[in-house]
Amino acid sequence: MSQKVERFENLIAWQKARQLTVEIYLITARGDFAKDFGLRDQIRRAAVSVMSNIAEGFDRGSRGEFHQFLVIAKASCAEVRSQLYVAQDVGYITQEIFINLKSSADELSRIIGGLRAAVQKQRDKK
Repeated sequence: MSQKVERFENLIAWQKARQLTVEIYLITARGDFAKDFGLRDQIRRAAVSVMSNIAEGFDRGSRGEFHQFLVIAKASCAEVRSQLYVAQDVGYITQEIFINLKSSADELSRIIGGLRAAVQKQRDKK
């Protein structure tokens, strides 16, 4: 029997997005990354967008809207992953940090994708 989630804060996808956002904020506050306002701000906005879209979609109240917001959240997660490549390529982060952050973003993307599929299935039942 599946338990109904009452608050977006209880969603594993949102919790993982929050963790990734904190990691992104911490890593972009150091060294040359902190001085590259464009990339720093863009990757931060993308990370915040992931967790924000999960929360907003959840609280919209309809499965259709939640599904659409999850699509956007997953796309923002891809944006974070793409920007991590830039950060590594220009030497703002080490390969080890890149691998760790990209792994977190990959996992988050899979979780969002699974949640999106579950919401789609519920939507199709109605």
